[in-house]
Amino acid sequence: MPHFIIDCSENIILKNSPEDIMQIVYDAGESTGLFYKGDIKVRINPFKYYNIGNTKGDFIHIFGNIMEGRTAIQKSNLSKRIITELKLTFPDVPIISMNIRDFDKVSYCNKMMV
Repeated sequence: MPHFIIDCSENIILKNSPEDIMQIVYDAGESTGLFYKGDIKVRINPFKYYNIGNTKGDFIHIFGNIMEGRTAIQKSNLSKRIITELKLTFPDVPIISMNIRDFDKVSYCNKMMV
């Protein structure tokens, strides 16, 4: 169920393939044990046009969307695990960050539910 959407500067995918970057995020998320095997979804959006403090410095930011019910500690550990792996892979990238948002169970729907 979790969706990890990676926004990054276009230069990031020149340093490492999009498939490898997505696999790093997938594996780190799966290693937490918070999700069912095979349920994690990862997408990447490389940006050619962006402005970070009037610079063109490289960045990676992950938006984690997960079903509500995890504790603050679990969410914090998830973010730290993913960022740690990306930091090891991209030690020269100045901005690597993540935030987690909860899906509301009441309003969530997918095609299997209708």
